[in-house]
Amino acid sequence: MKTFAEVIEYLFARLPMFTRDGASAINPDVDKTLLLCQALGNPHQKFKSIHIAGTNGKGSSSHMLASVLAASKLKTGLYTSPHLVDFRERIRIDGKMIPEQLVVDFVNDHRELIEDLKPSFFEVTVAMAFDYFAKEKVDIAVIEVGLGGRLDSTNIILPELCLITNIGMDHMNILGDTLEQIAGEKAGIIKPHVPVVISEKQTEIEHVFINKAKEGDSPIFFAEDYYEVHQVEKKQTGLDITVESKTTKECLTWQLDLSGSYQKKNILGVLTAIDQLKELGYELAEEDIREGLSNVQESTGLRGRWQTLSTDPWIICDTGHNEDGIKAVVRNLSTLNFNNLHFIIGAMKDKDLSHILPLLPKQATYYFAAPQMPRAMKAADLAELAHSFGLKGQEYASIDEAYEATLKNYQEGDLIFIGGSTFVVAEVLTNHF
Repeated sequence: MKTFAEVIEYLFARLPMFTRDGASAINPDVDKTLLLCQALGNPHQKFKSIHIAGTNGKGSSSHMLASVLAASKLKTGLYTSPHLVDFRERIRIDGKMIPEQLVVDFVNDHRELIEDLKPSFFEVTVAMAFDYFAKEKVDIAVIEVGLGGRLDSTNIILPELCLITNIGMDHMNILGDTLEQIAGEKAGIIKPHVPVVISEKQTEIEHVFINKAKEGDSPIFFAEDYYEVHQVEKKQTGLDITVESKTTKECLTWQLDLSGSYQKKNILGVLTAIDQLKELGYELAEEDIREGLSNVQESTGLRGRWQTLSTDPWIICDTGHNEDGIKAVVRNLSTLNFNNLHFIIGAMKDKDLSHILPLLPKQATYYFAAPQMPRAMKAADLAELAHSFGLKGQEYASIDEAYEATLKNYQEGDLIFIGGSTFVVAEVLTNHF
């Protein structure tokens, strides 16, 4: 295979892929990832890392930490998933995506191994990232869990630090149908003697993390025991969040270029993680932390987190797609002033929407459509279910048609919102931005 496009088509077409195929694409252990990495010389053992899990907030937290580390002059790897527009978004060093030629070379060099082991798409991507970070000799890599934690392919690393963000109801068909079961899967990234930071203390499940940390004598830090948000001020460029240190009683205002109100939870975990990295000997100066937090989007390429795509027409997108994510979307919408809300929405057919659709504003006009993938719920099925919860709108043959319809119906003072699924946002970004 000579071109990047050929290689990506090969990976997409040949390998089981969760975003397309659902739970059947997931191998129930890390064995194939270990075999892949053994064949590559165990690259995951050749660089330092931070491991981040959680239902919501792990993506934003990963990007914030990576931005701070890069601003501190550390060569910083970043592995995240899924991508929105370009496969290479998943694998970055200091914000720059892995070169296309290296993706081509990796797949060509290891094609026989891939076809012999038959790993999932995600397993190959993880191995590619680890191989790249090792060869480029990163100082540290921020590794975001794909799904769950305990059995996730990324969970072969021995990190410097673990960070677990919010725990919510998502992927229940895989992770369990209670918060305690889901927390147990996320807690699976906690390693013996490795410090773990918990961004959000949730009373009903905190014992899951405490018990897991005790098993391996892992120091555990609940962020709200160390920091408290005093004030959040929305700015045109993001948020100003005033945070008090419960240790020093000092109040500092941090400027974020991320706009979602849920960042006030994420920043507590990020600041606590930074403190633990300092304890481990990392030199992270306040001015570098400030620079990192105020330039997350530019320095890491983060997109789709309460992102304003256009001001005329006014268009906002957000990848929130589970109960807690949609609650955050609705809270953010409630802070804005607009006349009519045009809401483009799609969903995956393996999602339990009975906990999500009742949360959505009934006064909006909905544009129901399906992303172009087998896992997507048909627009007609989504519309029928949404109508049963009092949501009004029409179905469309594609995300593009839904988007064009919103532009046609938009009037000055209105807001177009795009969400419900990462893949709805990805299609609009790919085709229109």
